[in-house]
Amino acid sequence: MNLRGLFQDFNPSKFLIYSCLLLFSVLLSLRLDGVIQWSYWAVFTPIWLWKLLVIIGASVGTGVWAHNPQYRAEGETCVEFKAMLIAVGLHVLLLMFEVLVCDRVARGDYFWLLVFMPLFFVSPVSVAACVWGFRHDRSLELEVLCSVNILQFIFIALRLDRIINWPWLVVCVPLWILMSFLCLVVLYYIIWSVLFLRSIDIIAEQRRTHITMAISWMTIVVPLLTFEILLVHKLDGHNSLSYVCVFVPLWLSLLTLMATTFGQKGGNHWWFGIRKDFCHFLLELLPFLREYGNVSYDLQRSEDPEAAEDLPVPEPPPKIAPMFHKKTGVVITQSPGKYFVPPPKLCIDMPD
Repeated sequence: MNLRGLFQDFNPSKFLIYSCLLLFSVLLSLRLDGVIQWSYWAVFTPIWLWKLLVIIGASVGTGVWAHNPQYRAEGETCVEFKAMLIAVGLHVLLLMFEVLVCDRVARGDYFWLLVFMPLFFVSPVSVAACVWGFRHDRSLELEVLCSVNILQFIFIALRLDRIINWPWLVVCVPLWILMSFLCLVVLYYIIWSVLFLRSIDIIAEQRRTHITMAISWMTIVVPLLTFEILLVHKLDGHNSLSYVCVFVPLWLSLLTLMATTFGQKGGNHWWFGIRKDFCHFLLELLPFLREYGNVSYDLQRSEDPEAAEDLPVPEPPPKIAPMFHKKTGVVITQSPGKYFVPPPKLCIDMPD
């Protein structure tokens, strides 16, 4: 295992998001089951931490951008800075929605449609951000997620206000459409992995990559779909499972997503104004980590000293006698392993 290769493609932004969502889902399930009696403002603490880091990181990055005009001519610096501004704008709208949710649960004296109003603004802004991201070859997962769920947001708000009395299984029809598309993606990766395994013209590295992608997508999508089905049946009153049991598949998906962040190269370099990869910045900040970052482990070698003694010792290369050149009187030696037998002499008969 190569630690340098493991952390070189580490994406700290996604790791922060998935870890905060995991901790929030644990606290929320415990609160819904009555195991803890915290207020929802305290339950949303991981979400507040996530948004706080986003706002601080964007503020520091904007300050570095404003005080260093020479940085603006470096490659795609302007594109990355604009992408950071778009991301922080969407996060501010999401923060407004989360604050309204906590206030609505605590007080409960206005419509849920007002609570979901920031999400109704997020969706069209996300569509515009996706168009901009496609033009500039940017990865915008959060924007895509917000843009395709506008109809789901409307249905949930109407159902919570009892304007519609559909069962939750029908309310989540837009979600089932999205999950069916993700299931097709999983099926696509599985089929290609099987084809790559049976092909003899594919190198081992490509086989390993496709198998890893298939396993990752399957470990993410299948537990996530299981969680959604269990949650819908729980809200409709068709099962008596606790919320902790319902949220277990979601935790498995989030843990898988956290593991995949170590192989997803990316991230905006303008967060906190570091202007470089997070690992390079961390190694410069903590130089003693460089020694451990260059360590690699071979898991296939045996650690037993007795087994190491039984391994055959390679024989030394044969010694080659030096050759003496008669005309110059110079001794010519040849390096071991590179000696070639000279060709036989050729006798050419001269014509009479």
